[in-house]
Amino acid sequence: MKHRHGFTLVELLVVIAIIGVLVGLLMPAVQQARESARRMQCTNNLKQLSLATHTYHDTYGSFPPSWDGGGQWSGLARLLPFIEQGPLEAAIDWGTSYTAYQSNGSASNILNVGVPLPAVELDMFKCPSEVNLRSVDVTGDGVPDHFPSNYALSIGTFLVYDGAQSGDGAFGANRFTRIAEFADGTSNTMALSEVNTFTRFHSASVYDNSTGIPALSAVAGEINSNVTSSTAPSGHTQWVSGNVQQTGYTAFFTPNTIFNIDGRLQPADFVNNSEGAGDVDQNPCMAAVTARSFHPGVVNVAFADGSVSKVTETVDLNVYRTVATRFGGEVSLRNKL
Repeated sequence: MKHRHGFTLVELLVVIAIIGVLVGLLMPAVQQARESARRMQCTNNLKQLSLATHTYHDTYGSFPPSWDGGGQWSGLARLLPFIEQGPLEAAIDWGTSYTAYQSNGSASNILNVGVPLPAVELDMFKCPSEVNLRSVDVTGDGVPDHFPSNYALSIGTFLVYDGAQSGDGAFGANRFTRIAEFADGTSNTMALSEVNTFTRFHSASVYDNSTGIPALSAVAGEINSNVTSSTAPSGHTQWVSGNVQQTGYTAFFTPNTIFNIDGRLQPADFVNNSEGAGDVDQNPCMAAVTARSFHPGVVNVAFADGSVSKVTETVDLNVYRTVATRFGGEVSLRNKL
C-alpha cells in the first residue's frame, strides 16, 4: 500500500508561524534601509540647493535675500535658474507680488501647464520622508494656488527684520549677504535646513527689538496659549513666499521642538509680525520657526560652505545657536551637533 507524502496541518502551521516571525524580524531592517535611502536623497537635495546658493553668489556677488520688498518672493524662488528651472524663473516679474500668480491673479496662466506658477511641484524642494505634501487652494476656487517646500533658509536666532536691518543668519530680508560677511566661517554657519510642511503658527506683536532674545518659556507659553487644533496649518505651505514662516527657519528652539496643542504633542511656530507689515519698524518681525523633519531624531542641515550634516534634536541650544549666526564670534562646536 502506497503512502502519500506531504505536510500535516500542524507542520504547515508551524512553517507559517516561522515565516511570520522571520518577516517580523526583517521588517524593521527593511524600514530602516528605506529611511536611510530617503535621508540620503534628502541630503542630496540640500547639497544641490546649497551649491545653487554659491552659483547665485558667483553670478551676482551675494547670496539671495530671504524676502524682498518688491514682490516678497522667497530666496528659494531666486535659486530657480541654478537648479535647472530657468524657464520657470523666466516667467517671474520680481517686482510683481507672487500673489498675482495665484489662480485668481492677473498672471495665473502665464505658464500654461495646468496649474499656476506657485503651485508647481519641484522635486528639489521635497523631502521623500515628508508625509504631508499636497497643494494648497487659498482662493477657494478649486484650483491649486501653492505647493510647499521641505527646505528653508536659515534666518538666524530670533530677529528677522525691523524695516532697516535683518537678523544674524546666513540669509536675511532685503539683504544680499556676501561670503566676506561670514566672520564665523562658512563651514560654521547653517544655510538651509528641513522643515515640516503645514505647521500651525501664532502671530502677535508682543516683542520689540530692545530687550534681545526672550526666554524660551515666554515664547513657548505664547504658543501653548494661542495655538489650538483649529489654528490653520498654513506655515511652510508656499515655496514662492519669502515670509519666514513659509521658507525660513530660526534657531530659537532646537530641532523638532513640539508643543502641547489641545492635549496632543504637535509642531507649532511663532511669528511676531510680517516682514512687510506697515508697522514693522515698531513691531519687528521676529520668529521662533523651528527646523523639523520626519527623520527619526535628526534634521539634515546644509552649511554655507556647501557641506551637509545631521543635527540631533537633543543638541545643546547654545551649541545650536552658534552655528545659526554668521558673525557671533563664538567658539564653534559643530562636532557636537
